[in-house]
Amino acid sequence: MKRSDFHFDLPAELIAQHPVAERDGARLLVVDARAKTLVHRMIHDLPELIPANAMLVPNDVKVRHARLFLRRKGGGAGEALLLRAFGDGSFEAMVRPGARLKSGSIAMVVSLETGSDLAEFHIESTLEEGLRRVRVVREGLDLDWDAVDRIGRLPLPPYISHLADAVDERRYQTSFHASEGEAVAAPTAGLHFTPELIARLRSQGCDWLPVRLHVGLGTFRPMTADRIEDHAMHEERFEIPEGTSSALLPILRDHHRPLVCIGTTSLRTLEAAWDGHGLDRSGSTRIFIKPGYSLRTADHLLTNFHLPESTLFVLISALLGLDFAKAVYAEAVAQRYRFFSYGDAMLILNARRTGHRE
Repeated sequence: MKRSDFHFDLPAELIAQHPVAERDGARLLVVDARAKTLVHRMIHDLPELIPANAMLVPNDVKVRHARLFLRRKGGGAGEALLLRAFGDGSFEAMVRPGARLKSGSIAMVVSLETGSDLAEFHIESTLEEGLRRVRVVREGLDLDWDAVDRIGRLPLPPYISHLADAVDERRYQTSFHASEGEAVAAPTAGLHFTPELIARLRSQGCDWLPVRLHVGLGTFRPMTADRIEDHAMHEERFEIPEGTSSALLPILRDHHRPLVCIGTTSLRTLEAAWDGHGLDRSGSTRIFIKPGYSLRTADHLLTNFHLPESTLFVLISALLGLDFAKAVYAEAVAQRYRFFSYGDAMLILNARRTGHRE
């Protein structure tokens, strides 16, 4: 299939620049993949819409302050986005301008507010796809993620026009995030949940079973190939806690309780980890869910609205069929739903075993 098959028109004013006042105050488009019906509700209505005994699977990864502003030798500006730690003190990173930040060069990490130097940025080598192996060094010591958190900025997506501020510090993390992880983008469906909403869902018999996908390029990297089959997903790591794994195994084997993934990252984690018999507790994945793929794990999916021609809209098209997916998004545009990370959400019911070949 062509990348252009997954294009749709999206007015720029529907791209949410800021979150709604309350996490659970976003609108919710409820889509039944089997019946092909649409209903307009709100996020705080979820306890009325999700089966009372559902297993809810969110991604509890922590978003890191992975965006670094640089001053190059000679005074020019630059930027870096740290993607993951290699375990030896170095990081995989995207840098720009790539032509000026080459192997062997050193730049300074600087404060945008004061212009002061915060750390040295050492580029060790060039990796595949133009990425770099780098070290962030202060007083001769390599900084780890916790130290980078203290000098970097939250990496808001490029379609959000402002730098991360105090509101983003609260709202571009889920309310239930773990203290660990190395996500460089938020698992956005989880941003809608308050402790009170989670408690309401628990009170009606739902279980809350987090997994962790360290969100990176595999989730947000744009497709550039003309054919989606030629797009190569970037590798992302996942972890599934023992408690989540033991609770999910009997459900995955006989589906006697409904399973709801909170976000595409949780869905991709389960689909990658489940082999039909067992569930890998940790690993890495390049899974690309596209039309022709039928889900094996989740029955239902809560997700935000995604970019045109993105791997995530391709995923939605795999669950709904491309024609219906476009019709759903056209309705969302017509009804002025807010799109992307800080936008509204969609609950896809009966997603499992509805894969379409188009």
